[in-house]
Amino acid sequence: MSAAPASPAVSMDAIAALAKRRGFIFQSSEIYGGLNGFFDYGPLGVELKKNIRDCWWADMVRRRDDVVGVETSIIMHPKVWEASGHVAGFTDPLVDCKVSKQRYRADQLFFSPVIVEGAVIGYVSALESERTTEDLQAAAETLKRKKAVQGKLEPVAPRDFTEAKPEEVPLVPSPATGEPGSLTPPRAFNMMFETYVGALRDASAVAYLRPETAQGMFVDFRNVVDTGRVKLPFGIAQIGRSFRNEITPRNFIFRSREFEQMEMEYFIHPDADWLACHEGWLRWCQDWLQSIGLPASHLSLHEHPKEKLAFYSRRTVDIMFRYPFGVQELWGIAARSDYDLKQHQQHSGVPQVYFDEATKQKVVPHVIEPAVGVDRILLAVLCAGYAEEDVTDDKGNVEKRTVLRLSPRIAPVKVAVLPLLKNKEALVARARELHAKLKRNYAVFYDEGGAIGRRYRRQDEIGTPWCVTIDFETIEKDGTFTLRERDSMQQRRITEAELFQLLAEQVY
Repeated sequence: MSAAPASPAVSMDAIAALAKRRGFIFQSSEIYGGLNGFFDYGPLGVELKKNIRDCWWADMVRRRDDVVGVETSIIMHPKVWEASGHVAGFTDPLVDCKVSKQRYRADQLFFSPVIVEGAVIGYVSALESERTTEDLQAAAETLKRKKAVQGKLEPVAPRDFTEAKPEEVPLVPSPATGEPGSLTPPRAFNMMFETYVGALRDASAVAYLRPETAQGMFVDFRNVVDTGRVKLPFGIAQIGRSFRNEITPRNFIFRSREFEQMEMEYFIHPDADWLACHEGWLRWCQDWLQSIGLPASHLSLHEHPKEKLAFYSRRTVDIMFRYPFGVQELWGIAARSDYDLKQHQQHSGVPQVYFDEATKQKVVPHVIEPAVGVDRILLAVLCAGYAEEDVTDDKGNVEKRTVLRLSPRIAPVKVAVLPLLKNKEALVARARELHAKLKRNYAVFYDEGGAIGRRYRRQDEIGTPWCVTIDFETIEKDGTFTLRERDSMQQRRITEAELFQLLAEQVY
């Protein structure tokens, strides 16, 4: 059996359909119409998500001597968020369309004046989710034709709506209506979810669901130093849920209002070579993404220009991934200086210092922060692994195969155990025996329903790397199984010992 090259284009519709069909991801509260920006993970999705977390934790914490873990509370003292700047500054610029009642993030709404022979004849707009420059240029051509203006049309120069001058705001058309004059000026919108702690519902009881996990690690810095027997440089890692009241959740689980983060704060001496440390973590993160199956061809780097860095940041580089909807941020690696510890020291009155035995001085460490979202990685591995291809069997018949090429490290099911026939007691008994042995250490699946080829296809679609078929040769001859590999569809005979050795080498 052979396969033709997979289709090069992967659509988000195909990914979302597979996620629903095979039990990876469901819309939250679906029977009530759903709630935008919230998702549930089904039987396969929760396994895939757990495997991503487990791989990160094993590689980031357990296999290193310089990183320890914590788990901090989702709701923290509200002064934490005042000290970190989130209460005053954790905002997105919000724009309303007064006609359609649609809301947009101003920094994701782009516009440009349409200039012909040096004269502005109007304005055009487009959303970031569209191909902004191309769409604006096409809209400019259309506007020129509508106005029947002669002369050379200059190329558009996209600007986001936060850069609009007050006199330009009424002239920019709404993406919803296409008509100018209905967009409000941008205004700040705080994205933290507000709640109350205790019985009272007044200002003294206000608290927030955390918008990031990082602050919990900064607040616990002294506790870790005092109890963890750590020495600079060292890291504190955490996996946990965060909440952001996004104005426009979009692109499936890429940007949602409840999500899970994997963050690590790596504390270094103020005199250390922070740039070398930052480069080291940048390489580590790239290598780790490839270790779970993301191809280097889909990854790129984006260095934040100095003029757009936060005032406390020395450097920030994002690892970008090529999603079906465009190249977007996957993992941010930031050199945050000593800003966070000093802020909490100032607001709490509690010193956030480390005693340097070499110099006999107390110092406030600087920090390198690699921060990534579990959900974005999960979406990336689905997008990178998904393929549709034409398969030709030994008889020359062609059929369509949907396959999810997930790394064995993170695949939700590692092995499927398949008796060749379900009505042969000896085959079923041996398959059940092997299935029980494998379950002690691995996520495995037993399937005896339908033709063997159809069972292979079901496993291909959920990303199972290997299928083991118990056939008559297993029972009547040498006890070996047929091992079928997902990606190549090649089959070979394998012993039970060889199967366990394969899994030990590939699933780590």
